[in-house]
Amino acid sequence: MGAPNIADIDNVGRFYSLVSRSGDRKTVIVGHHNPDGDCIGCLTGMEAWIESAFGKTGIMIVPDSFPDYLKFMHNTGDILVYSRQKDKVCEAILGADLIICMDFNNLSRTEGMGDLIAASKAPKVLIDHHPSPEPFADLVFSETEVSSASELTWWILMAMPDVSVPFQTKTSLYTGMMTDTNNFCNTVYPSTFLMASQIAEAGVDRERIQMEIMNSFSEDRMRLMGQMLLCNMKMYPELKAAVLILDKKTKDRFNYRDGDSEGFVNLPLKIKEVEISALFTEVDGFIKVSLRSKGAVSVNRLCRQYFNGGGHERASGGRLYMPVDEVADYFEKCLREFLQA
Repeated sequence: MGAPNIADIDNVGRFYSLVSRSGDRKTVIVGHHNPDGDCIGCLTGMEAWIESAFGKTGIMIVPDSFPDYLKFMHNTGDILVYSRQKDKVCEAILGADLIICMDFNNLSRTEGMGDLIAASKAPKVLIDHHPSPEPFADLVFSETEVSSASELTWWILMAMPDVSVPFQTKTSLYTGMMTDTNNFCNTVYPSTFLMASQIAEAGVDRERIQMEIMNSFSEDRMRLMGQMLLCNMKMYPELKAAVLILDKKTKDRFNYRDGDSEGFVNLPLKIKEVEISALFTEVDGFIKVSLRSKGAVSVNRLCRQYFNGGGHERASGGRLYMPVDEVADYFEKCLREFLQA
């Protein structure tokens, strides 16, 4: 199998031309809130390619902080975080020649930066793998039949004639793809394995990436996981579902840091009888919702209907605005209604 049909060669050429014409530190690369491995992977991978191909630096921006275990990737120390560096982010967006939006389909996922991006007169490029993208970009690469935005970025770069891809980009994009597939367990396509094979042939250290992602957690994080499974997980056998609740009290007890709950939502799916898993995380002002499934249930539709969000058929996220102690009952009520419809 060859690369997926992501776009015609004219669009790839247009993208190359837009990046080549942008001035040094005038290409802004934006990710989504609660940045995960795919988000940071495709941002750092794109920035490394721009450096290599054009000898200039792009500016990477995310709305809020990202987990420490992702900081081994290219130039993560240069990523601007909007929640902490608003003035620098505003200056970068307002002065941009080009804005590349990666791994999100709606400007609302950039939190307070959405209005800034929309108001910018710079051309905007969207590279994303989520369904139903909002029509805000001038050039769109939208493909749902890939594992991740990192994989989609790989195929865009592969479609460019006579363009070499630097080692840092390969490392970042492999990391993004690996994390978004839960280490090749979810949403994997033939093209995903082809990408992995091509990057492996280039000599990328997959064992190091596995070590950085899977085996670099703190003792607090491991004890938190045990607490979540022993005391904070509620089972619904008749619904083939499980719920994990991560409240502020539990966060404080285990010195919670950004990224400590990454992957928790997948843990109940290891139980044979569980087909739907939900993780509800209490943050300031709302409850973060993460839904996963391994059966026929579309958590994308479930999330859109009841949890103010959406995403993929088997992996979605949203928000709730209610006390954390009411969330489990609300989930049960909604899931029963959804399954009976």
